[in-house]
Amino acid sequence: MGKRFVILGSGESGVGAALLAKQKGYDVFVSDAGSLKENYRNELQTAAIDFEEGSHSEERILAADEVMKSPGIPEKNEMVKKIRANGIDIISEIELAYRFKGNSKIIAVTGSNGKTTTTALTYHICEKGGLNCALVGNIGYSFARQVAEDPKPLYVAEISSFQLDDIKTFRPDIAILTNITEDHLDRYDYKFENYIRSKFSIAANQQANDHFIYCADDEVTMKYMKQFNIQSNPLPISMRNELTKGAFIKDGDMYVRTGEDFVSMSIYDFALKGKHNQYNTMAACVAGYIMDIRKEKIREAVQDFQGLEHRMEHVSTIRGVEFINDSKATNVNSTWYALESMTKPTILIIGGIDKGNDYSLMEDMVKEKVKAIICLGVDNRKIHAAFEKNVSTIVDTASAAEAVQTAFHFASKGDVVLLSPACASFDLFKNYEDRGNQFKKAVREL
Repeated sequence: MGKRFVILGSGESGVGAALLAKQKGYDVFVSDAGSLKENYRNELQTAAIDFEEGSHSEERILAADEVMKSPGIPEKNEMVKKIRANGIDIISEIELAYRFKGNSKIIAVTGSNGKTTTTALTYHICEKGGLNCALVGNIGYSFARQVAEDPKPLYVAEISSFQLDDIKTFRPDIAILTNITEDHLDRYDYKFENYIRSKFSIAANQQANDHFIYCADDEVTMKYMKQFNIQSNPLPISMRNELTKGAFIKDGDMYVRTGEDFVSMSIYDFALKGKHNQYNTMAACVAGYIMDIRKEKIREAVQDFQGLEHRMEHVSTIRGVEFINDSKATNVNSTWYALESMTKPTILIIGGIDKGNDYSLMEDMVKEKVKAIICLGVDNRKIHAAFEKNVSTIVDTASAAEAVQTAFHFASKGDVVLLSPACASFDLFKNYEDRGNQFKKAVREL
């Protein structure tokens, strides 16, 4: 028999891992305390993979040689504690995928903000440059599923801190750390240092011929950089200083340099607008440049990149009022960046499940840009307390439709209604996509 391999959780990463582990001869058992989605249940049945739902069979799980836990399951979960107490190794899905990736290369992107956009743009640049690659991780298919079903010579992976928490040997050829801001502290014992360590582990196994792209303007990254003994080639990006390698922006032009040669282009040609997106674009361009993609192709990709759904997505303009869906903004910093790029008076729709948010970080930005706040959550007391001094109109709503109608009521021609919640969505919605889709539907029904 093969290695007894237990997978906790049956979402995209759990099922992807199950398919790969089975293919590689492991004796696989999937256990989910909740219920399986029908498509995943069918996949496991078709692949003849043993699974259970609705509970965990403790004896069987604790007989495992190795356990993979889905990124959504926290360390404080009782079953996880028992597995740890029994000294059984726990790995993440990206660790499993890495084991079987063969000679393929990996560009891995993490960070508190901008990682989805940076990953998607990097993939677009690589595709444009003619590389045969796949977009995996938190975006698209799980990494393990891609390795099992359609292996590629290059993987561009978006990776969350939760996925990095249980890596052992995972080592990307190019690692990108966009920035580090307080997020998910509920999962890290409310210790910011634990979360920082998790983010930096993307570069922990890198060697001298690998590359590490990071933001030299991000204070947290720079403050902690010295504590981690990073062996790979450092390639910083900056808007504040001219750099000899990496990328920087000066007087409206971006310069990318990884060796002798460099590429430059005007930031006014970037498809992605807003200062935060200039950082994302720099990081993606540096990665493309390391992959030896021709300058013209990088330029072209940056100019014709289509933004992502639920990320600063223009929905519609109705009677002179523009509606923007930024449902993917699930923390305060994301919303801060969204507001920073606003050029018109803004009605902000905010709220949901608060992950320990410090709204004072947004105070100045709200004072400067926001004329009304529409709360979209079950408990909005913290939002009222944070902003009632600066915004005279703060209204509670209980659905996307109500939020959109209320916002439209307070909007005048030339205003923008921005859904950028700064919170998780699980109180009123299934997830941020569901929230964004309901918002868009409500806008279309005005």
